Amino acid sequence: MEMQGYDPEPGVIPYIPAHPEPGVEPGPERREEPDRQDEPGQEPKPGKRVAGKPKSTLEAMKEMGSTQIPEVKSNIHCLTIVGQIEGHLVLPPQNKTTKYEHMIPQLVALEQTPDIEGILIILNTVGGDVEAGLAIAEMIAGMSKPTVSVILGGGHSIGVPIAVGARYSFIANTASMTIHPIRLNGLVIGVPQTYEYLDKMQDRVVRFVTEHSGVTVEKFRELMFRTGELARDIGTVLIGKEAVDVGLINAVGGIGDAVKKLKDMINEGKTNQKEAPW
Repeated sequence: MEMQGYDPEPGVIPYIPAHPEPGVEPGPERREEPDRQDEPGQEPKPGKRVAGKPKSTLEAMKEMGSTQIPEVKSNIHCLTIVGQIEGHLVLPPQNKTTKYEHMIPQLVALEQTPDIEGILIILNTVGGDVEAGLAIAEMIAGMSKPTVSVILGGGHSIGVPIAVGARYSFIANTASMTIHPIRLNGLVIGVPQTYEYLDKMQDRVVRFVTEHSGVTVEKFRELMFRTGELARDIGTVLIGKEAVDVGLINAVGGIGDAVKKLKDMINEGKTNQKEAPW
């Protein structure tokens, strides 16, 4: 078809509007409506685009291999102590560590935050620096707010004082705890002085554990120096209910039991505060 008065440019295809055929009425014009959110409990309307995962969630899955943690307004704070407890010496970068210089300010902030009424401590640690572990344990034991610990996987070595530092402690059926004497790695030059130092540090651990749990000093030392259970070493491995039977942990349970116990402790504290005379 030849257009009158139209001089197309060389190499450019001209735009020719489409004309409806004779006797055919043009259909109604389609309009794209903006996305509207359906009311809760209603199925999405047919033909409507259903939104998928937000971009931030997809980025988290790509970078971290997991979805975002749902934001829940809660009066309970979860404190995780995993891997190896790092003290005054920086561990290699491939080690999974819990740094005590991160934990101590966090515990101070939790003590001062009025919105946080209870602290849930999750442990899965192989132990680590003795003084750093004792510092964290002392901080937990000195909290005025209710604290509940739960051992999932393992609470070995210096993780034992951290676990019993909470007001109430749980251990999973398959979780384990290793109790052994304090060791030093490397060359020891001053043998008598080093032994005296280790003996006093060991007394600190024994005293803290026995004061914050139901195990006696004699029983804890017997577990610490027992031979035959650990290959090429001395000590004891307690699994699940065994830690409860010796009085080290309060009860066998999981995360649900720990949260329930912590809520009960929070409610009990509020009740006692209301009943206290002015």
